[in-house]
Amino acid sequence: MYGFGMGELLVVSFIALLLFGKRLPATMKSLGESFRSFRDGMNEGQNLLP
Repeated sequence: MYGFGMGELLVVSFIALLLFGKRLPATMKSLGESFRSFRDGMNEGQNLLP
């Protein structure tokens, strides 16, 4: 999709585990909620356009 292979994804995952540790699930939940809010805002903005 974006040119990321399995090796790159493993490295990124390992770095995320090192940086966030036990806070990773809460951080991912917060990121998902932020993305959902952004997407809902974008859809709402498109609905306002004539």
